[in-house]
Amino acid sequence: MFRFFWCPHDFDCCLIPWFHGVQTSRKLVNLDEVKVARFMQIVRQVRGTLSAAMASKFNVVFVLGGPGAGKGTQCAKIVEKFGYVHLSAGDLLREERAKPGSEYGELIENHIKNGTIVPVEITCSLLERAMKESSKNEFLIDGFPRNQNNLEGWNKQMGEKVNLKFVLFFNCPLEVCTQRCLDRGAAGSGRSDDNMESLKKRFDTYMNATMPIIEHYEAQKLVRTMDATKGPDDIFAEVENLFS
Repeated sequence: MFRFFWCPHDFDCCLIPWFHGVQTSRKLVNLDEVKVARFMQIVRQVRGTLSAAMASKFNVVFVLGGPGAGKGTQCAKIVEKFGYVHLSAGDLLREERAKPGSEYGELIENHIKNGTIVPVEITCSLLERAMKESSKNEFLIDGFPRNQNNLEGWNKQMGEKVNLKFVLFFNCPLEVCTQRCLDRGAAGSGRSDDNMESLKKRFDTYMNATMPIIEHYEAQKLVRTMDATKGPDDIFAEVENLFS
């Protein structure tokens, strides 16, 4: 049988065994050391739980910038040096579009041609599938999220499954990006959207929809901005400092 005793000075209570016929001292035990030890035990347990949770999540770096800003080129360099997996939202959508019998193929094709954004549920599902199929746990997600709907859909579907390390933003004037895309198309990139008509729509989408997302992450101090007008090697000299 036990009884509680209360100390009005330090607001601690102590559970003391009480036996019939035995006089038990009512002097309270100082619980400071017990409380500290218990607190440290809880801290260690919480740290262990958080570490395990973080280890089980996908580590993600978002890579954003206008069409032709050099996202793909820099991602390839990061993959080569640091072993990340490069997932291009656009490439995944194009691959899905090209699959025979894909239920999303025609829908994706129409969005790509019109320079509009594919429904976020499709993009998130393709990204998650690619991450689950990978043997690695660190990913560069290129060209996503591109608008508020993307951001909200990602947070809803993937927010608890990933650890967002930072956002890598390649800042480049539209005229430079335009020329790069046209040169890429003339060289046979094979991309149906490397033409002036599609580029105008893509740039409009970028300025009106994607830039607010970059500003959103800037407010969280997650954006790392690179001057993308430089040559690829000069840009990467700055980029690699973020991953070292």
